Amino acid sequence: MPYFGALEAGGTKMACAIASGQGEILERATLPTRSPEETMPELLAFFRGKPLAAMGIGCFGPVGLDRRSPCYGRILATPKAAWRGFPIVERFQEALGIPVGLDTDVNTAALGEWAWGGAQGLGTAAYLTVGTGVGLGVIVGGRPHHGMLHPEGGHLPVVRRADDPLARGVCPFHPSCLEGLASGPAIAARWGRPAQELAERREVWELEAFYLAQALCAYIMVLSPERIILGGGVMHQAQLFPLIREEVRRQLGGYISGGGLADLETYIVPASLGDSQGLLGAVKLAENAYKEDGGRL
Repeated sequence: MPYFGALEAGGTKMACAIASGQGEILERATLPTRSPEETMPELLAFFRGKPLAAMGIGCFGPVGLDRRSPCYGRILATPKAAWRGFPIVERFQEALGIPVGLDTDVNTAALGEWAWGGAQGLGTAAYLTVGTGVGLGVIVGGRPHHGMLHPEGGHLPVVRRADDPLARGVCPFHPSCLEGLASGPAIAARWGRPAQELAERREVWELEAFYLAQALCAYIMVLSPERIILGGGVMHQAQLFPLIREEVRRQLGGYISGGGLADLETYIVPASLGDSQGLLGAVKLAENAYKEDGGRL
C-alpha cells in the first residue's frame, strides 16, 4: 500500500503529513510560513527520504490550476508578496521525484470532506471556510471544480444590512463582499473584539448569519449542492448554525423545496474532520496524482 505526502500550505502556517491511502495520518508537523527561501528547505526536510508514492498540496491562493497554462503549479497574485509566482509544484517534483497534485486550500478541504467526512457519497457539495478569510470549495462528481480559475465564493457581493455598524467591508478590493463583511477581521473591526470574545452577543451572530445566509442562498441557486459544509475558526461558534439555517429559510422565501432543503439541520452542517479536512484532502490529491501517473492502489 503506497504512502502519500500531504501539505496544507496556509498564509501563517504549513501543516505537513505522511498518510496512508485510507486517510490514516502516520506523521505530522507544523511549520511557520515565512519566505520560500526559508520555508521550502524545512518542508523538503520533512518529506525527503520518506517512501512516498505521490504528494498533494492544498495551497493558499490564487494558484494556477490549468495544466495548459504556463502558470500551472504556481502561486499567483497572493497578498504574500514573497510567494507571488512561486512554482510550488515544480519545486516538490524536482526535489522528491514523485507526482504532485495541487489545488486551493479550500477546494482541498472540500475534497477531504468528500473523501472521508460529511460529504461522502454525494455527487456535489460545497465547503465554505469562514476565518481570517472566506473561501469556497466546490466538489462536482468527486472532483474539485475549477472552471476558468477556481471558485472565489468568498468575494461574492452581498447586500450590506442598513444597521451594520461597519460602514465598509474590510476587503481592500470590494466594499461589500462576503469576506469583507463576514470574516474574522470584519467581526473584530465591527465590534472592537475578536469573535471568540463575543459568543454571548446575539446581535453579533444574527448579523453574521444574515451575511452568510445570503451567500449560501446564492450557492444553492447557482450550484444546487447536495450538502453545504461550514468550517473555519468563525464557525467554531456553534450558536451560528441555527441562526444561519433560519436565515437561509427566510431568504429563500419558499422558492426551492425538497431535497436537502427539507431538513436544513442535515443540509447545512459543520465540518466533520476536526480541522484536518485540509490535510486529508491533500492526501486525496496525492492519491489522484498517483493514479494519473499510472500507479495502482
